[in-house]
Amino acid sequence: MYKIAVIPGDGTGPEVVREGLKVIESAADKFGFKYETKIFDFGGQRYLKTGKTVDDCDIKELQEYSAIFLGAIGHPEVKPGILETGILLKLRFALDQYINLRPVKLYNAEFCPLKGKNPQDIDFVVVRENSEGLYKGMGEFKDKGTKDEVAIQLSYNTRKGVERCVRYAFEFTRKRNKGRKLTLCGKTNVLTYAWDLWQRVFNEVAKDYPDIATDYAHVDATTMWFVKNPEWFDVIVTDNMFGDIITDLGAMIQGGMGIAAGGNINPQGVSMFEPIGGSAPKYTGQNVINPLAAICAAGMMLENLGELKAGKAIEDAVIKIAGTKLKSLAAGKMGYSTVEVGDLVVKHL
Repeated sequence: MYKIAVIPGDGTGPEVVREGLKVIESAADKFGFKYETKIFDFGGQRYLKTGKTVDDCDIKELQEYSAIFLGAIGHPEVKPGILETGILLKLRFALDQYINLRPVKLYNAEFCPLKGKNPQDIDFVVVRENSEGLYKGMGEFKDKGTKDEVAIQLSYNTRKGVERCVRYAFEFTRKRNKGRKLTLCGKTNVLTYAWDLWQRVFNEVAKDYPDIATDYAHVDATTMWFVKNPEWFDVIVTDNMFGDIITDLGAMIQGGMGIAAGGNINPQGVSMFEPIGGSAPKYTGQNVINPLAAICAAGMMLENLGELKAGKAIEDAVIKIAGTKLKSLAAGKMGYSTVEVGDLVVKHL
């Protein structure tokens, strides 16, 4: 019996979560697993009403769940940064979800903005360190508000944090068993402290994985190769900020945010799965948002829980829908409503 915490969130989040839960229900019937859900109202409306984001007691309760299924966080009436820090980052840090896992996979060549690229060319995974770096929130102002103001933002990297991320990436590359190549994406020529640590740890851990080929690419070069030669990549490991940036580019070359899903992983604890796109408030309630990213996130969640056949069946159904049914992955241009897309996935499970 899996206990799944559901955070529909803001904007179109509840709409895509509803379709994801619909698919999970169908998968449970077909593959014989049991689960129960509880809805948590974390998001903009709760904050506007109570002034609260996520409390310590909420974290303690979530620690008792098998996984978290998240819709989207972001409300137009709440100042940017409040919900992101108070909900998303707090959940990731408090639950020690130190890996952000982002598959980048093209399902339909027609949806790719790159000329001449096909599904076999775009199929890689980004392993992003998810709990340290610049997103740790460490820094200070000096002489704030004056002409001599200085703003300092620290990139905080520990050997423990880097090593567990790098080792996870090597293990994932071996398990994925595709190209068996792991690329370290960084900026060793300029960021000489943090990336000296990353490079040294990467080289040392690589000795334990002689079956995995390794290479290195600066982050700016990585963005070039994503566009020019995405087929070069198998698995990429990088830090928090670089991972945040390159995975958005990855989403675009795989067809857009409508198909991009990710997981915030604690291999020994509670992990959280979500569509990468934001809350898209302008589409709220119109039944036009693409739910496939949320459905893919649901599939990733089930796979992470050990329901491998169910996870694979969901991905196969999404590939079928994206490849043969949809006119576009963009909201309002799919040729189907949000609910109809969810129904199509259920039909093709």
